[in-house]
Amino acid sequence: MAPASEGPQENIFMFIPNQIGYARIVLGVASLYYMPLHPRTCSLLYATSCLMDALDGWAARKYEQGTKFGAVLDMVTDRCTTSCLLVFLASAFPRWSIVFQGLISLDFASHYMHMFSTLTMGESGQSHKKVDESRSWILNQYYSKKWVLFVFCALNEAFFIALYLLSFSSPTLSPSLLAPPSAAGAPPAPKPSLFLHPWSAGAMELARANKMDSFWPWVLAGVSFPVMAGKQIINVVQLVKASRWLAEGDVADRKRAGLPRKKSS
Repeated sequence: MAPASEGPQENIFMFIPNQIGYARIVLGVASLYYMPLHPRTCSLLYATSCLMDALDGWAARKYEQGTKFGAVLDMVTDRCTTSCLLVFLASAFPRWSIVFQGLISLDFASHYMHMFSTLTMGESGQSHKKVDESRSWILNQYYSKKWVLFVFCALNEAFFIALYLLSFSSPTLSPSLLAPPSAAGAPPAPKPSLFLHPWSAGAMELARANKMDSFWPWVLAGVSFPVMAGKQIINVVQLVKASRWLAEGDVADRKRAGLPRKKSS
């Protein structure tokens, strides 16, 4: 092979799809900043970051700049942004926190096992989005058809965005975070400071005081819920298939190593 120093070297980090990935990170961080107090601004920034997920794939194909670094960057960005939103929902809906914690764990475990099994068991340079139909028909349809992948990912995020908006507009789902009125004869509860920490209970309560009072978050949640549930089923299938694929590799490796060794009588 020719030495790596010969010829012009490409700067992988500055490829167009990777620059789009950096922009998604900036938008995601900005949405986290506005998340406790500004639901409209946060939702706009977060949704824009999610929609740009399709743009980086298009750019990679158009400019022939698909890279392993870009694939990992895209997946890590997706997992981190979704997890941050679910962490907020766990604090906004404490009774359902175990559900959101489970969704975070399933999301990370499923995608990590899938990518690791693809890198170790697949062909050299094989993408994690290339799943043979004989291994899993569901995953083949999910990854091979771009519109299917886009719809599932978009509506999955839309459901969690709808829950986020409902945490500011629905006292039924998310009760008051401030202390209840003091009993008769007891000293009154202190009023929240004008300069609140953005993640404090008082700050969120002040944000809820300016309620959105919109019916559309309920509509968005109802429409996107079946797709979100389907996405979680796909995550379970992905986790199981990746685990079995790795186990097949372990069996083959042990056979080549002559394991288990026969014990002498």
